[in-house]
Amino acid sequence: MASQQHPLVQKLIDKFSNSRDFTISFILHVILVAVFGTTVLFQAVQEPPDFEGESGGFVGGEANAPAPPPDAQQQVPQTPNITVTPTSSTVNTITTVAASPMNFTMAPMVVTQVAPIAPSATQMSAPKPAGVSSDGLSGAQASAIKAFTGGWGKGSGSGTGTRNREFEFTAYIGQYAGGNWNSTIQMTGGKIINGSLPNLLDFMSIQSKNKVKTNYKNVQAIKLDSDDLFKYKPPFIFLTGTRDFKLSEKEVENLQKYVRLGGAIWGDSSVPGRNSRFDIAFRREMKRVIPDVDKEWEALPPNHPIFAQAYFQEIKEIPPGLNFYKEPIYALKIYGEIAIIYTANDYGDMWQVGLDEKLGIDTRKNLQGGFVAINQAIYDNRDTYLRNISPKSLTETYKFGTNLVIHLLTRWETKTRTASSL
Repeated sequence: MASQQHPLVQKLIDKFSNSRDFTISFILHVILVAVFGTTVLFQAVQEPPDFEGESGGFVGGEANAPAPPPDAQQQVPQTPNITVTPTSSTVNTITTVAASPMNFTMAPMVVTQVAPIAPSATQMSAPKPAGVSSDGLSGAQASAIKAFTGGWGKGSGSGTGTRNREFEFTAYIGQYAGGNWNSTIQMTGGKIINGSLPNLLDFMSIQSKNKVKTNYKNVQAIKLDSDDLFKYKPPFIFLTGTRDFKLSEKEVENLQKYVRLGGAIWGDSSVPGRNSRFDIAFRREMKRVIPDVDKEWEALPPNHPIFAQAYFQEIKEIPPGLNFYKEPIYALKIYGEIAIIYTANDYGDMWQVGLDEKLGIDTRKNLQGGFVAINQAIYDNRDTYLRNISPKSLTETYKFGTNLVIHLLTRWETKTRTASSL
């Protein structure tokens, strides 16, 4: 049985069926509403931005806008529906009102204005403790150095070692464990009779007209582990050699005490140049004597007193050594003064050729026919040695050695003179 339609529905169907014009009109109306109704909806949401600066525009005027951070100078794209939320910070935070792709956030980095920080008390220059000089030398230390070094120079010197002053001292060659510590001297019966240091000291006595009493005929060897270092108070200890060596713990301990009392160690390699066995050993072992991390080998500058002060000789630059090596003069310092000095140019072998009063090679001989001031082995092998020693370079090394010794004798005088006031 066919189902019966509701009378009202049946009436409408019959009406549509009988009226094509009505049906066409209905369809056109639906289309018009869809087209024109959509247009009106889009126009309704396109509102202008909801903030403006005093000078107009999307972003506030330059007079009121916070400056961008230095590393964020890029341009921010203009996007709709962006609002500003005021905060307590001096820089506003930009947020979005929706997560739509058209409403994404391009918030600049927030920069906090930091006021300059005043230096703290620990950062400011603090005064030196009472009794300590600017170079860290205390009154007690200065007094100990003055007591150790005070007997070398006669009279009250100004620290410059002037030619009018007198000095008297005995020099010592360090006798260390291992190595050939006597490589540049000649010995007979355990006594030093000739060689590098005696010749240099002889030159000093002659050139100063004996104002510098060097006792050059009495140069001594001294064991580094002996208390004689503190009994005789030598102004410096001359260390030389050609071989590797290692100081004993007692030798290191003695030398540490010796240099802090005002003594000096003068190392002179008997093989000119860098990286010889002695060169490596001396640099290494002296860092055991002065192991302080803030003290390293430093080259003496051209204006160092050894060159700048005339002392007894005019010398303005590093003289060439054997084979014309001209390495810098290196030093390790304590309290701003030389404690260890190192010459790697082999001046000691050059001083085995003595000079006379006229600065010529001293060829005098003794009653036995031996040279007085020349190492016979070096003279016999002059084709190996003397061809690489010019008269000028030989003279310059003697002048340099003279100035160096005078500096080692006087370097503490200025600081220790005021020891009682520290």
